[in-house]
Amino acid sequence: MGLGGGLVTFFLCLLFFAAPSASSTNLLPIIPFDEGYAPLFGDNNLVIHRDGKTVHLSLDERTGSGFVSHDLYLHGYFSASIKLPADYTAGVVVAFYMSNGDMFQNNHDEIDFEFLGNIRGKDWRIQTNVYGNGSTSIGREERYGLWFDPAEDFHQYSILWTDSQIIFYVDNVPIREIKRTESMGGDFPSKPMTLYATIWDASDWATNGGKYRVNYKYAPYVAEFSDLVLHGCAVDPIEHEAKCDNAQTSKAVPTGVTPAQRIKMENFRKKHMTYSYCYDKVRYKVPPSECVINPQEAERLRKFDPVTFGGGRRRHGKRHYRSRGSQAEEAAAF
Repeated sequence: MGLGGGLVTFFLCLLFFAAPSASSTNLLPIIPFDEGYAPLFGDNNLVIHRDGKTVHLSLDERTGSGFVSHDLYLHGYFSASIKLPADYTAGVVVAFYMSNGDMFQNNHDEIDFEFLGNIRGKDWRIQTNVYGNGSTSIGREERYGLWFDPAEDFHQYSILWTDSQIIFYVDNVPIREIKRTESMGGDFPSKPMTLYATIWDASDWATNGGKYRVNYKYAPYVAEFSDLVLHGCAVDPIEHEAKCDNAQTSKAVPTGVTPAQRIKMENFRKKHMTYSYCYDKVRYKVPPSECVINPQEAERLRKFDPVTFGGGRRRHGKRHYRSRGSQAEEAAAF
């Protein structure tokens, strides 16, 4: 069957994707590591624990580490409970993301959760980002604080990806919704992707634009992953055939943001969002076409950072918001 036939199968599978609330996603099956994933890089810095369902990824002076899903997926719901390293974590990035950069080097797609470390006494930050069709020149980053310490305990981070929307969740609270628009064209991720998790040294950019780097006297930095959920239509990389092996449980997958969740999402963004590409007047004189400008959001961010969001003159050069890049680039760095 060609890719077209696989897409038909996939859209039939979507008929099962109906659930009244995101809390029901806890009903999705949690798979052992070996059933869904394989080590990507890092050798002994990747350790499997607790009946094969918890994975520790560590970063030391020698290398970072990471794992990758066995299958490619065209849309679905993907989740992990993650506990981040504590103490001084400047320059450290933990990533939970989807990408097809190994297959489409010049026009890859990507959906990112990136956790950015910090100096002692400062909180971890989350960055979400989306690329489609190699549109890396238009970063779609957003950054946030959190209402908890992600190094104290496990918290759930989830991605819902369909043909029309992408939603990022933290503990089943949606924090960002991206709706596909005509103006985005191929910039909306639309090719099958693999799921990755990594920890790596991003000293050059992750903390205050590279001002604070990884300090290996605090190594090893250990990120813990558990409750791994891979729920989507797997796509055969050769035959391009879509498979929906878990359709019987897919009623637990959310279909979008409910009215109650939307209130939570708006409250989260109002309290915790510190950066959005849509409002960055230093990078974009005109916001990218898919941006919907919220006047209250614009004013709050402008007061938070008048230069970036107010279009004023920056004294010390431009702040850069980079994504971690493709899995192949990461692995090559170690």
